[in-house]
Amino acid sequence: MHELSVAIVGIGYDNDDGSNRLFHLRMQAPGDTLELRREPRNEHDEYAVGVYCRRGYRLGFVPAERAPWLGAKILDGLEVQAIFQELQEKIAVLRVRIGGGAPTLPASRTRGEPEEPDFYPDPDGPEWGA
Repeated sequence: MHELSVAIVGIGYDNDDGSNRLFHLRMQAPGDTLELRREPRNEHDEYAVGVYCRRGYRLGFVPAERAPWLGAKILDGLEVQAIFQELQEKIAVLRVRIGGGAPTLPASRTRGEPEEPDFYPDPDGPEWGA
């Protein structure tokens, strides 16, 4: 089994039906199920893999660098499952698992937040002579 996080590209564009991708991305919660669909008739990229929410709206695409590899896994009949991971200012991310089972969300950490320290200093106070 292989699991990875993948950006969703093209989120700033509207869909052919006029629906707004960012609107639908903002409706997603971490862990919501997504569908990945190969789109070999895509006029821009024959290897395109679309990312769709449960309601059937396109949220964007898998990046061109990952699409041929991921599309081949789908074409080979491997179980490929995806969930919504997060939406930041201009970046959306999905989590995908290949080879069975549901993807798991990675431990979240707020962007720019320091990591937990490896030690905790003793508090300074009157009892310590400070």
